[in-house]
Amino acid sequence: MFKKFKIFFLLIILLSSFNQVIASDSYFEEAKKKFYEKKIEDSKFLFQRNIVFNPKDAKSYLYLAKIYKSEENQGEELKNLNTTLLLEPDNEEAMQMLIEVELKKSNYSKVKELIKNFMVICNKLCEKSKIFEEKLKNIEPKNES
Repeated sequence: MFKKFKIFFLLIILLSSFNQVIASDSYFEEAKKKFYEKKIEDSKFLFQRNIVFNPKDAKSYLYLAKIYKSEENQGEELKNLNTTLLLEPDNEEAMQMLIEVELKKSNYSKVKELIKNFMVICNKLCEKSKIFEEKLKNIEPKNES
């Protein structure tokens, strides 16, 4: 009797976990759909909900960073970009966005470091490095003697 209960209990746990994975995937896909439909608040809510079920989903953090960028909320954008890169250090898009934020802040040393890291991971967006380096020259400290 106890053995049957134990098996039944394990099945319930497995089904619950399976349902959470399915729910997580459907939240992400629905959130992405809403994002491209420009239903930003709905999209944001669903990405956040997806993170509750799957806190290591780098893609959800990246999309949240994009949303916060569109809302001009640089603090939240940075937080989500850093989380994306923590979970997925070779995420080119997140690195590109982070470089752009640091360029806006005229953070010369940080941009220089990020460009160096970007060159190591770039695969599809490598041509962006030239643009970043050109912009970096514009904020580079000048020697005035």
